[in-house]
Amino acid sequence: MKRFHIHIAVDNMQENIRFYSALFGVAPSVSKQDYAKWMLDGPLINFAISATGAKPGLDHLGIQVDS
Repeated sequence: MKRFHIHIAVDNMQENIRFYSALFGVAPSVSKQDYAKWMLDGPLINFAISATGAKPGLDHLGIQVDS
């Protein structure tokens, strides 16, 4: 299965987890102090956010494949 991957740098994890959880209607499948990820089925997206000191905004895009 192929999934589009979007990774966004944020400056406030808790605020962004609340926002994206409300937007997607589900809690993140992975949630750490500086990273969260939602594996969405409709549309097929691996959406991640992190607060690692990078300037807030788009960090990277990709295509996730099985192998």
